[in-house]
Amino acid sequence: MDTNLMKSEQDIVLKSIMSRKSVRQYTDQSVSREQLEILVKAAVSAPSAVNKQPWAFVVIDDRVTLDILAALLPYAKMAAKVSAAIVVCGDLSKAYNGLEDEYWIQDCSAATENLLIAAEAMGLGAVWTAVYPEEDRVEIVRKQLALPELIVPLNLIPIGYPLHGDTPKNKYKPEILHFNRW
Repeated sequence: MDTNLMKSEQDIVLKSIMSRKSVRQYTDQSVSREQLEILVKAAVSAPSAVNKQPWAFVVIDDRVTLDILAALLPYAKMAAKVSAAIVVCGDLSKAYNGLEDEYWIQDCSAATENLLIAAEAMGLGAVWTAVYPEEDRVEIVRKQLALPELIVPLNLIPIGYPLHGDTPKNKYKPEILHFNRW
């Protein structure tokens, strides 16, 4: 293999990871369904406990639904300004330990992070807005999207083109790193 190509690919991946930021302001440019499908394909490339893949995704590109969710969810007001959002859900019928499982939260969180990094790599902006474990938010999303009982919405990810060139935060602090022992 060409090591220069590998280094270049590595740089691109690391740049996307370290450039990821929460975008809350967007242009009026629409995100295509093809782009949304790519984001979901990136999401499902995440690891999952015993490879159960207990996730499901609801892509929303209906203006009325986006506006309703923006009005009802306290930290998702920016959904009113995007052309699309993705709700990452846990499918408890596929979860590692069924209804007693909480690994679905980790699995769906890993899928969400993949989605967010992919959005960054594609020149899109996105932000994780929490739904679960807040029961009132879960019920709002469940009702608006007609989710079956065993489908639990973890979050709502508004997606669009960033209005500004936001700078990512440098969250690394040397004191958080320990080798071999605390």
